[in-house]
Amino acid sequence: MTRTTSLAAPVRPRRRRRALSARLVRARLLAAAPITVVVSMVTFWLASLSPFDPLAAYLGSRFEKTSGAQRKILAEQLGVDESWIAVWGRWAGDVLLHWDWGQSRSMSRPVSEVLAERLPYTLLLAGTGLLIAVVLSLLLGVRAAWRPGSWTDRFATGLAYSMQGIPPFVVGLLAISVFSIGMGLPAGGVANGGADPTATSIATHLILPASVLGLSQVPWLLLNVRSSVIAALAEDHVTAARSRGLPDRTVVWKHALPAALLPFVTVIGVRLPELVSGALLVETVFSWPGLASATVGAAVDGDFPLLAAVTTVTCLVVLIGSALADAVYLLVDPRIDDV
Repeated sequence: MTRTTSLAAPVRPRRRRRALSARLVRARLLAAAPITVVVSMVTFWLASLSPFDPLAAYLGSRFEKTSGAQRKILAEQLGVDESWIAVWGRWAGDVLLHWDWGQSRSMSRPVSEVLAERLPYTLLLAGTGLLIAVVLSLLLGVRAAWRPGSWTDRFATGLAYSMQGIPPFVVGLLAISVFSIGMGLPAGGVANGGADPTATSIATHLILPASVLGLSQVPWLLLNVRSSVIAALAEDHVTAARSRGLPDRTVVWKHALPAALLPFVTVIGVRLPELVSGALLVETVFSWPGLASATVGAAVDGDFPLLAAVTTVTCLVVLIGSALADAVYLLVDPRIDDV
């Protein structure tokens, strides 16, 4: 009986943390619904204040040749003469009841097709950029904390503070001038010369934009890792590991770093909105076929359905990612007993 109790004791906290993580995700998902509704409403309201005439954008060069009566009829057909709240209500009803995101006027295609085509590219760019940022931050941050004041520490902190004040699109332009013009790396699109994209061409064209996006996220992650590892190195269990004669590398990577990863996970969740906005800027610079160009075109043309869909999906991605980051924190931190 005693043996069974000793083995089952650590299982209960793990199960409790899993239950707390699942409860947190459910609560965040429930909160995400009203937040997304408000965001979509604000999107329609702001789009209605745009100085661009959606009817003029739809007609193009034919706008001047179209009579006032024809413009009025066309505006009624397209729904651009209605109030923004009426347009939003009809759009929200179609999405909730029929999963119909509407028709994009700027692209003359269903919004669902635009999202299905472009969202994977945005997720690929954001995910790869985040992976690059995490790897660089862990490698440089741990080395900097391991030897404070060393040349690695000075280089890492100098890089972080320098990159904090440089917008991603500026880094992108510099990368194009150095690595694309100077070294021949592809700097636009996902394939050469209008050819159909392949896995190889997408991977090759992903190098520069993903690297730029990753570097734009490095400062906050790197500085967090450095400070967390320095604090972890002063904890009692790390001091005890050193007193047992363990090598410094083992002490840092196997004892100090696991404790430092807990706040690091939280910082990743907090940085997700910045990651998404940075991805949109990088997409524009490198002509990446994601949601950025669709967002810009929808805003200029007053394309309410597409603009609302892109904003809503982006909001949901950020909210879900942040909830998952906090859930992982609860799951891996053995010190948390309740929320």
